[in-house]
Formats: sequence, C-alpha cells, structure tokens
Amino acid sequence: MITPDPFRYFKTSREIIRLAVMMYVRFPLSLRNVEDLLHERGVDVSHEAVRYCWHRFGPMFAAEIRKRRIQGMKSSKWRWHLDEMFVKINGERHYLWRAVDHEGEVLESFVTKTRDKKSGLKFLKKAMRKHGCPEVIVTDMLRSYGAALKEIGAADRQETGRWLNNRAENSHLPFRRRERAILRFRRMRSLQKFAAVHASVYNHFNQERSLSSRTNFKLNRAAALAEWRGLCAT
Repeated sequence: MITPDPFRYFKTSREIIRLAVMMYVRFPLSLRNVEDLLHERGVDVSHEAVRYCWHRFGPMFAAEIRKRRIQGMKSSKWRWHLDEMFVKINGERHYLWRAVDHEGEVLESFVTKTRDKKSGLKFLKKAMRKHGCPEVIVTDMLRSYGAALKEIGAADRQETGRWLNNRAENSHLPFRRRERAILRFRRMRSLQKFAAVHASVYNHFNQERSLSSRTNFKLNRAAALAEWRGLCAT
C-alpha cells in the first residue's frame, strides 16, 4: 500500500515546511520571528502559513521521531524523574506533568487542572503504557506521587531527595523559554499539543554537548539534522 504524500497540494516546498516547523518549535521564536528569518533567506511565507504548517505537520514529525526513538530506548526504563510545572492558561493555573529519564530524554507530558492523586495516576498510567515500568522513580515530596505509585503497586520504587530531581527541574528550562516567546497558552488542548511536539523535537536535537568532544558533537548534530530532513519522506 502506497502512503500518500503529506506535502501534496502545498505550494511551499517540503524543505521550507520542515525548516519553518523546526525553527518555531525548537528555538524561542514567535511566528513573526520565523516569518522574518525566512524572508531574510528569500522565502516569502506569512506567519499564518507558519502557524498552519506547525499545526499540520508538527504532530506528524513528532510522532515519527517518537516511533524511531522508543524502539531504541530500552535504557529509559532504568530511572525516571517526575515533576510538575505551573502553567497559566487565561490567568488560571494548570499543571504540566513531565517524565524525564536519566539521560534527559523527555518521555511524556500531561496537562491537568489539578495535581492530586487522580491526576498523578492518569499521568503515570499514560507514561508506563508507552514506555513500560522503570526500576526507579525519582519524585519530589508531593504526596500525589506516593499515593498514585501505591495504587499501581510501585511504591517501593520511589525515591525522594532534595537534589535528586534536578534532572527534571533542568528539563523545564527549554520549555519555559518557548512559553515566554509565544506569550503563554490560551487552551489546555494547545498546551498539550505543543508540549508533546516540543518534547520530541528537543529530544531529537539535544546532543548534551558538554559531555562530548567538539568533533563528536558536530557529527551528532549533522546526523540529527539529516534525519530531520528525511521525516515523512516518500
């Protein structure tokens, strides 16, 4: 069965679409910033076209990245770091739950209005359904984690400590920069969508440059960019 070309009927080339989506999701840029940067490169695309491309192709690219990475991420079952961050939507506080493995890979994101046991249980079940159950789960002192882990029979795998969860805390920073650039979110649905796509794109281009030599970093960066340019290729 031949897979239909997702880029058909688009006047803009697939290379420009990939570039626009990558620039908007990966870097702390607004839609109009992306429009101006593309204009400097001789590409006449409006910010509304960038918005449409991101909504149309962002989840598609993210799904393909997740599919490729989950197959080779058996090590992610060793240790998870769970944390929730505050996100305001129209002045109302919401919570973005995030699971990060020991290497900094963002495994799952989940938006809720509360951070009680019920919300924590939904988040854990969603993450474990995709990635399996880890050997160690590092959390902060929020009681919702302990109650949810006890519910699913994994209370003995929980670890808490003052600095043990720095991996999750640091993983919030790139998303915070993106949140400021797009002037926050208006709906839970848009927040959930963007958080999932941003996590996949961040995982794809995150090379941990401080842990490798300049030569290896350049090779890994080139490989990641080449793989991105081949997404949804027919």
